[in-house]
Amino acid sequence: MNAAADDVVITGIGLVTPAGIGREATWEHVCAGRPTAARDPELAGLPVDFACRVPGFDAREQVGGRRPWQYDRYTQYALVAAREAVADAGLSPQSWEGDRVAVVLGSAAGGAGTFEEQHGRLTSRGPGMVSPLFLPMFLPNMAAGQLGIDLRARGPNLHTSTACASGATAIGTACGLLAQDACDIAVAGGSDAMVTRLCAAGFAKMGALSRSCDPQTASRPFDADRDGFVLAEGAGVLVLERAADARARGVHGHAVLAGYGASADAHQAVAPDPHGAGAELALRRALAAAHARPDEVDHVNAHGTGTPLNDSAEAATLLRVLGDRPSVTSVKGTTGHLMGAAGAVEAALTALTVARGAVPPTANLQRPLPGLDFVTGCRARPQQIGLALSNSFGFGGHNAVLAFRPVG
Repeated sequence: MNAAADDVVITGIGLVTPAGIGREATWEHVCAGRPTAARDPELAGLPVDFACRVPGFDAREQVGGRRPWQYDRYTQYALVAAREAVADAGLSPQSWEGDRVAVVLGSAAGGAGTFEEQHGRLTSRGPGMVSPLFLPMFLPNMAAGQLGIDLRARGPNLHTSTACASGATAIGTACGLLAQDACDIAVAGGSDAMVTRLCAAGFAKMGALSRSCDPQTASRPFDADRDGFVLAEGAGVLVLERAADARARGVHGHAVLAGYGASADAHQAVAPDPHGAGAELALRRALAAAHARPDEVDHVNAHGTGTPLNDSAEAATLLRVLGDRPSVTSVKGTTGHLMGAAGAVEAALTALTVARGAVPPTANLQRPLPGLDFVTGCRARPQQIGLALSNSFGFGGHNAVLAFRPVG
């Protein structure tokens, strides 16, 4: 199927994840199904002392410039991912029309690490020791603002915050800006760096984190023995363009962003609707936007956090709406839960799944939930995909589903 003139095409992908720095490093690690969770010295002494960190990240090397320390980690990750995505798209901030370039970036918490550090300075050393850069580093919108500065993008510049759906919401919002002719190029995605002592302690107190004795097997999406998610960090950024504009540049792209659906559970602050009514509404809206039927879905990149409530509700929704026809995977077994970046990273991986005809495994899946034998096991498998969905759900009942097709 050839892309229609008004289709939105993903022409660039940039990733910074616990599976690796860069698109190809992340893809290869995720397809290998190797978990990334490990004991974290910064979390020593907490009820849960392991997480999934970005490996070997050096801001001086990856971010560059004279003052990379002026950015919180979530902004550093966003900058690196965005630069890779723009280069992958064959674009350059030095030559594009910046007035027509939008930036939409999602984050659940913004500069959480900076907030904790500066609050510690305030309480232990007094207000005179609080950095004048505190607010520009901490405020959640500042990663989007810094991307606009770095990329010379003067179009709409937005921050989305829908908890763990933030990155997917940003991509859907960017698609809307293209449809409204508010921009010709949209740089969209999500970034978070919530592997901090306060965040880890808070999630542990809620009972959301896995308490496994072995970090490597702790993240177990859709497994009968799952007991929570593993906290992670990173960023995923996509470059979106109209299909006609991409073709005019001679660019094929990775996949077509065929549809976006959003909804709210209107149920409970931190627990999903057990019947998945809100998730189903978002899924059906994404299919409607893609002009597709449920029986056309070949693959689902599930939210699949590994928490008892989320996985049960999502599984019930998938079975009710799609049956057991599509393959289903959750990459969180490998990457952990990247919070506000998860939806963007998983959207990128879904686009690569469509483009490359390979479904990543669900690491650590040993005993699937009843009726979920179609969830991809611990090995990647080849599959030609005509339509794929990427699910993202967040605290507060936020739901976002993105639909992808091959470019053709």
